[in-house]
Amino acid sequence: MDARSAGWTAPGRGAAGGKAGLRRAGWRRVRGFLGVLLQVGWGLGWLGAWAASAAPYEVEQGFDGEQELFALLEDGTLSAESWAALVSLRRAGVEVERASRGVLYALPGLTYSEVDARLRTASSRGGVLTEEETRRLAPFLVKRGPEGVSGDARWMTAFSASDSLMPPMALQLRAGGLAGLRVGLLATWARRRLGALHREPRSRALLVGTPGTALLVPKFHGQWMGTNAHVLVGTYRLGFGQRLTLDTTSLPAPDGFLPDDGVRPVGELERECLLVEAGCDAATRGAEVTPDFRWDEGFRGVAGTVRGALGEDWLLTVTGFGSYQSRSLQRSEVMDVLSCPPASVEKGTCEALEVLVPVASARREKLRARTLPGVFREWAGGGNATLEVSPRARVGVTGWGASPVWPDAVGRLDFRLGSRYPAGGAFGAVGVDAAWGVGPVDLFVEGSRGFDSAPGGGGGWAALQRTVVSGTGRELEVSLRYRGRGFINPYGGAPSEPEGLGVRLRYLHRWAETWRFRGQVDGAGGLRRLRASARVDWRASSWLQPSLQLGARESGVGQEVACAGADAEHDAMDSCSSGSRYEVVTQVRSVLSESVEVTARYGGARVVERGQSAARWDGRALVGVMLRAGDAARLGARVEWKDEDLSEHTRLRRELRTTVDVGWSVLAALTLRGRYAWVLDLKARETPRHLVQVDVETRF
Repeated sequence: MDARSAGWTAPGRGAAGGKAGLRRAGWRRVRGFLGVLLQVGWGLGWLGAWAASAAPYEVEQGFDGEQELFALLEDGTLSAESWAALVSLRRAGVEVERASRGVLYALPGLTYSEVDARLRTASSRGGVLTEEETRRLAPFLVKRGPEGVSGDARWMTAFSASDSLMPPMALQLRAGGLAGLRVGLLATWARRRLGALHREPRSRALLVGTPGTALLVPKFHGQWMGTNAHVLVGTYRLGFGQRLTLDTTSLPAPDGFLPDDGVRPVGELERECLLVEAGCDAATRGAEVTPDFRWDEGFRGVAGTVRGALGEDWLLTVTGFGSYQSRSLQRSEVMDVLSCPPASVEKGTCEALEVLVPVASARREKLRARTLPGVFREWAGGGNATLEVSPRARVGVTGWGASPVWPDAVGRLDFRLGSRYPAGGAFGAVGVDAAWGVGPVDLFVEGSRGFDSAPGGGGGWAALQRTVVSGTGRELEVSLRYRGRGFINPYGGAPSEPEGLGVRLRYLHRWAETWRFRGQVDGAGGLRRLRASARVDWRASSWLQPSLQLGARESGVGQEVACAGADAEHDAMDSCSSGSRYEVVTQVRSVLSESVEVTARYGGARVVERGQSAARWDGRALVGVMLRAGDAARLGARVEWKDEDLSEHTRLRRELRTTVDVGWSVLAALTLRGRYAWVLDLKARETPRHLVQVDVETRF
């Protein structure tokens, strides 16, 4: 996956002799003394553990593929953050024999203590993971031989009964294996691609070209991985340390760069007319259509890593990257400097960008809120240097900078206040991170200084500290974070909103294979943002596996700025809504045999929206059946009901959704997957919506 995952170790590490032996002896005495203190802290930590919470993911099983991951995201089992990390991990693939400690920790169901134990006994046991773990984690694991060509290809499409256009398509392709070389790409066929943004000379109005079809290759890469070096050219994601200064991987413990060819699944239909209501004709005003495939825009350029030994025990890893990427933006994130008063431009309070679409020769209509492709170009570059003293002790420095370039065709544009990018010009960040562990305790810390060219700004400070106490089947994490005024980092992955101090407690505990508890409390900005969740699973019997999940959220002042960059039409998230929500969900899972599995779930929530004095009650229920015929075929069906206000029959949504998932391994290397969703909004009294997705994957 990355430079340090290649399994390289410093020559002579562990050999005794001379001054190196004296240094190690002194280090052992210091480590022993600190270990005693930390063992005391370990015991005290467990006394308060039940007030804390968790491991990286909400659940540890049921990850057969991306289709199953998307289903878990849809029904609320997985958070958006966990889903993004698991999809990224599955697409990159993990070679366990070469993976670093951080990469193994990112796999579902492993604590730091369990990862360390498996690394210590890997040589004697003949493998890093146990047979049961290898079977459970099979969707995330890859094994590449030293010779021969191997790879995979995946073709996807989606369509609806209401479509008036041909279906969108996407192709993911990866291949390699000769001399350490691997290549990959993502190609898509879009039918509603907006044209380039430009300014009309006479009226000075901003226009986009009429939506049309286009064949796009937004992601591609070629990489070479050697013993002491790793080079990638194309699109990639990368992250370091505690994700505060730089991380675009979504992984809980990023450790370098990995190729990027990911694409988002098609989840819902969208309005066929891209104009405001008044600009749509009667035939398309209420019509819906399958959206084009979408993707996250990472970095595009070159990234490389080299590593070498310093003395007998220390390992130095240096990573550098450069990128030139076209960036898309929400219309609400951009302001037109030419049409705003100077005072509004300086404060960043200009109105959102108004964009017109040519409909006829002399007719222009306003574009609805939507992502504008290729609004600006971005030059970016930076790197990281990490000195590893031991497998659990390191210090690293990360720095990067970026400069937006607005095309001449659009004139003077800039980012609005609340955008994920700072206004004014170039921006970047520099940070220092460190990690140290002994016994059951791991300490992580990172401090970062952001820089930008915003008027009256100039950047700010941020810091993150994590303490993880882990054992077999249990793990406690305490995270403290600080975000100063003016710290804006569009490429940081650590939670840092809102301004001020924040704290997160997570706790995981397993009792053999019978019980599993996961809890989390996350607070920031005083009482302006508070989240808490807990889940208990009981698996004493295969035919009766109940679980109980509790959730609470309080969001107040400051959320508008934190979520201003979200796509209100397509990427709305619960974290962007203000108010409060308290939820209880019960579930019963029954594995009747190796071929039949049944799930039933019911939940209710008390919701208070910001600006509303009265609370509303939401409800949801789900019944699902999974049928398997060995590893060759499976059939899943779910019926889900969701009501956003049980007492109201006209406001919000009351949705009934039926989903059927089919998977069939025709040959050992060919898998067909299909998905059919039937959705009916009972409050809107509209006709049902139908969405079909087809996925063909082959491995060679």
